Amino acid sequence: MRVIVAEDSAILRQGLVRLLADEGFEVPAHCGEPGPLLGLVDLHQPDAVLVDIRMPPTHTDEGLRAAAAIRARHPRIGVLLLSQYVETTATVRALADDGRGFGYLLKERVADAEELARSLQRVAAGETVVDPEVVAHLMAGARGGALAELTARERDVLALMAQGRSNQAIAQALVIGVKTVESHVRSIFTKLGVDADAQDNRRVLAVLAHLREA
Repeated sequence: MRVIVAEDSAILRQGLVRLLADEGFEVPAHCGEPGPLLGLVDLHQPDAVLVDIRMPPTHTDEGLRAAAAIRARHPRIGVLLLSQYVETTATVRALADDGRGFGYLLKERVADAEELARSLQRVAAGETVVDPEVVAHLMAGARGGALAELTARERDVLALMAQGRSNQAIAQALVIGVKTVESHVRSIFTKLGVDADAQDNRRVLAVLAHLREA
């Protein structure tokens, strides 16, 4: 699997390249600013791109905009965003636009090589990955309304859904039956007014978009 890394910190960038190589990934190119990124993607056609949200020159949302440009030109390429902080507004907006092969992790997660590798593999496969802390932040900030009607277990299920987990994976994580998970999912969608017939990625995006508005 081929991954391009865009990270302005030279130390972290080199560390990511080495970590990915150790995990069996090929890194055909990497860069420290968003300018060359789209050209590198055009040239190397990677399976996924790992992009820091805050990059030069302003260190605000350059990485996010570069990711949007990549998605517009190469919709099949997975994009995994990294950030030092929980930046829910920009991230949720990007995810709500088109969640196919799109993810968002806090930089502290990159210390876990296996988790980073799994996240890249999932976005390359067209799945959605959302950092658990981002989901927790969204839930903590969304008070009242439909979200307040969710039970504690439904919130647990919702958090795992937002990470892109299947019903089977949620059942294993919470040590409950798959049918119980399915029941919780139906209840969540009913309470949040989300289409329960949507595909997994779409339903997660709908839930996250709802949380942003709550």
